[in-house]
Amino acid sequence: MFTTLADLRDFYQTPLGLRTQRVLRARLNGLEIGLRGAQVLTLGYGVPLLDPLRHEAAAVYAFMPATQGVMRWPDEGANSASLVDLAHLPLPDDSMDYVIALHALEGLAEPSPLLREVWRVMKAEGRLLLIVPNRRGLWAHSDRTPFGNGQPYSAAQIEKALNHQGFFVDRLRSALYAPPSGSKLGLSLADSIEKFAAQIFPSLGGVLLIEASKQLCAPLGTTERARQRRLLSLSLPEVSPLPT
Repeated sequence: MFTTLADLRDFYQTPLGLRTQRVLRARLNGLEIGLRGAQVLTLGYGVPLLDPLRHEAAAVYAFMPATQGVMRWPDEGANSASLVDLAHLPLPDDSMDYVIALHALEGLAEPSPLLREVWRVMKAEGRLLLIVPNRRGLWAHSDRTPFGNGQPYSAAQIEKALNHQGFFVDRLRSALYAPPSGSKLGLSLADSIEKFAAQIFPSLGGVLLIEASKQLCAPLGTTERARQRRLLSLSLPEVSPLPT
């Protein structure tokens, strides 16, 4: 089971985890999003995607859920990671250019509170990238990776959840088509399988990658009183270093 930060960290240090990280980063690069000068928020366990982002963005905030745990990020310099309640993000309204969620939604019994908070903190022209286990893929049915833990989604399910919380789904793709095998043979064939299967079976990847934008009307449940309760200031939080 991959239920803690230590589990996730250890997986991404294995050969299969390193390949998973490489594939997801390549997909992120393929989005051609303009990060220069942007405010970027990652939710869940975004560490596998973070290093390339911090060199372009104005600021990157790594918010990790209290149920999972938190680790310092980056290893050197000022810490940008924080332990939070994903249903009550300590950020002002309309403050984030990009929100990237990895290992976040599948761990929740109900996605609506998190998605409402994402809608609140995203700028009007902001973008959401959501990565979730694909119910139709092999990875959701294997306990060798974190994507086999928690709630997987079909394309229709995740699109419906996003639509109900005030998002347009602009693009939906899959990744991680090769079986989740850490064997030398499996890893040696993985890149070839990835290219072939993406063309032949485009909906059967291990994860769904969803790009979404914000509808300019508040989703049900986002009230003025709720916003006032969550916001303590009109500036972005200063993340304190983790204890050593």
